[in-house]
Amino acid sequence: MIQRKSKYCQLRRVYKDVSRILPLRRCNYIYILYVVARSAWVSAVCDLRSISIINAYVKLGLRALWTNRRAEAHVRAGFYQCVDFYVIYALGARAQVCIITRAPIIVTAARKAARLASAATPATIEAAAEPFWLDPEELSEESIDLVDWRQHPCRRECRDNEPAMECRYTFHIEHYYAMSKACYDCPYNVTDCSRPHCIPADGVNRPLVVVNRQMPGPSIEVCQGDRVIVDAVNMMHADSTTLHWHGQHLRTNPYMDGTPFVSQCPILPGASFRYDFVAETAGSHFWHSHVGFQRGDGMFGPMIVRKQPKRDQLRNLYDHDEHHLIISDWDHELGLDKFLAHYHGMGDNKPPNLLVNGLGRFTKLADEKHNRTALMPTATFRVKQGSRHRFRIMNAEFLNCPIELSIDNHTLWVVSSDGRDLEPVEARSLVTYAGERFDVIVEMDRPVANYWIRFRGLLDCGPTFTKAYQVAVLRYEGAPEDEDPEAEVDYDLPAKEAGLLQINSLNKGTETEEIMSVPQLDALDKNGIANDPLIEPDYKFYISYDFYAKDNSEFHRKNLYGFHQVAHKRQKVGTPQLNHISMKMPTFPLMSQTEQIDSAGFCNSSTVEGCETDYCKCSHVLQVKLGSVVELILVDEGVPYDANHPFHLHGHDFRVLAMERLASNVTVDQVKRHDAEGRIKRKFDRAPIKDTVTVPDGGYTVIRFHADNPGYWLFHCHIEFHSEVGMALVFKIGEHEDFAPVPANFPRCGDYRSNGLTATATTTTTTTTTPRTTTSKRPVKIDNVEDNEIGYRAENEVRKSIATWLPLILSEIRAYNSAGTIATTWSVFGLIMSLAWSLS
Repeated sequence: MIQRKSKYCQLRRVYKDVSRILPLRRCNYIYILYVVARSAWVSAVCDLRSISIINAYVKLGLRALWTNRRAEAHVRAGFYQCVDFYVIYALGARAQVCIITRAPIIVTAARKAARLASAATPATIEAAAEPFWLDPEELSEESIDLVDWRQHPCRRECRDNEPAMECRYTFHIEHYYAMSKACYDCPYNVTDCSRPHCIPADGVNRPLVVVNRQMPGPSIEVCQGDRVIVDAVNMMHADSTTLHWHGQHLRTNPYMDGTPFVSQCPILPGASFRYDFVAETAGSHFWHSHVGFQRGDGMFGPMIVRKQPKRDQLRNLYDHDEHHLIISDWDHELGLDKFLAHYHGMGDNKPPNLLVNGLGRFTKLADEKHNRTALMPTATFRVKQGSRHRFRIMNAEFLNCPIELSIDNHTLWVVSSDGRDLEPVEARSLVTYAGERFDVIVEMDRPVANYWIRFRGLLDCGPTFTKAYQVAVLRYEGAPEDEDPEAEVDYDLPAKEAGLLQINSLNKGTETEEIMSVPQLDALDKNGIANDPLIEPDYKFYISYDFYAKDNSEFHRKNLYGFHQVAHKRQKVGTPQLNHISMKMPTFPLMSQTEQIDSAGFCNSSTVEGCETDYCKCSHVLQVKLGSVVELILVDEGVPYDANHPFHLHGHDFRVLAMERLASNVTVDQVKRHDAEGRIKRKFDRAPIKDTVTVPDGGYTVIRFHADNPGYWLFHCHIEFHSEVGMALVFKIGEHEDFAPVPANFPRCGDYRSNGLTATATTTTTTTTTPRTTTSKRPVKIDNVEDNEIGYRAENEVRKSIATWLPLILSEIRAYNSAGTIATTWSVFGLIMSLAWSLS
């Protein structure tokens, strides 16, 4: 009998002497056949498209059963034309492995499985059937990229009182290519698009930065409290990198946050770094590179931390939790190329397309040589009529492209955001911004068919610019497998339905009834800020921002090609800043090399002057006491055009108390007056909890958090083109003595400056720290740079003085030895005094 389930195939042959059925075992696309006496089981994990392969193994198993001897290993099996399967035969206490492959990963796995099965007897067959997993350290470099991490044992049903697991992964980070030779005849032979190492994207060739030659990268799915260990191996030839665990607070090990020059040094080419932390923050999250534009080039992947049943307040609202959608805006060139063209030329910053789980359509592809056309495959989500499915939505975008999501003929129950549960709200559509995550529950109450899931780009992806959109397929069980939904696909469809809400709409706050903005959502946690011991914040920061017409030295040089000098409007690139300050990162990690920090080198709006007109760049740091309550009033001034900035706070989450759009543009002084007059209505009861939030253009958003996680934590716009040019600052929470101990042998980095001496075998060189420059009115100094500079100059002066006076002194001493006169004595004394004076 063959039973087909939504994602896996479970094949089993049950005879009358079998008292119970062996459950499905996840075995990394490996098929295991158990034969004991006159009973046989086949346990398999497979793709539905490989059902014919499984049928071959069923026949092989039956033959082994009938003959009660080792089956002949003449059945060839393939997965997308790759011969990489094996079978284990357990006969009594004997176990043998028939390997039909040359792939080293399968050989290694087969040997390990054989060891596990070798003790199998009729009484202990189930023990031999325990699921196994290959430790990444057992695999070769070539094999790791073939592992399907979805079969990882940590991706399991979480149970109450179950011990936490240790979950190991290996990430090979490298430059790669979309629609490479690994794709063979994709998309004309659509199965080729699923070959190992084939990254089809939207069918357009372009360079990538990916993990394990996958996009999205490996999915990390664990239970709350599991220990996650990821070995990140930088295989790029010239670029450094890091991994940030977006949504994880890293309270037990803040050095694992993955923020370059805040929590760690970048991982250099050829080097590796082991991330080791406990997955404490449950919910839908994702991991991504935190260096340059690598996230936009494909270096991201899902991270899902599930709760144990007793902790999951939403568990009774859904039947299945197996679908995630990770959305990315998609360009057809490297992010760095687009950035340089935009800031130094006349290139745009608008993405032409979107991808869902790394797949999407752009245009119909044509093969003129063979007279054929084809569309790229789209992401497909299989569901069962009458069931309730939880969808985890993650926005991994890197440009200014909010996404409106809807499902044809279905409504969305929004139940969670950024890992924190919400009182369920029914909506027609949902808007999500870069860095945000939302969980929705969808009831499959429509006729069996295929339905479009629609993704519509806004702002830079909107109707004024690229009109970027994408689709995926919601496929009911029993619907045609190879057919698209019948509904038309167009940017302007579907029309909004009256009476149904949109959640988190673009550039709107609580001032309209047509939508439900984030502060209007209710946290499922009954304990709101009103029940906290401190309702009034200890710190209150107004943080205003916009694009400013300044001669930013990175892409405008005054008197050469200054902002007001360049001829074309598209060459006038505004500078995004927080409180008129561009963040300049230090050259060493603030968390782990605190001994190099001189706090006088930090700046903020209270320590610099004239930055509203001049371009100021320095290490922007706001320092607060550990355990304090911090309120931020984020003000988008709305000049010179409509935009939107989602902000992400590392190491903490926050309550969203208020959000409003006042006008097309506004000043921070207007918002302060608005606040002083009591016109900002803060929501204290069950205010929603998030770690990423947007601000309406020409308006404000008020957030509040407990600064209870000591360390240096980045707060930044999650649009890479903005954060890379300084739209960020760092919170220093507590004092250095409050920080967790630095891990042993933790990598160090920083600047080096030669002392000018000619190197010899006995010469010892020292490393000093270069001062960080600023064009603000007060100098910024990090470390004891001035002392180092003074010492360096003094040392040179000493050498010059000695070189000048010592030969004269020695000459006079020789003269004294010859003459021995009083005049010569006074001459020597005078020269010595001159040397002493010059040294002083």
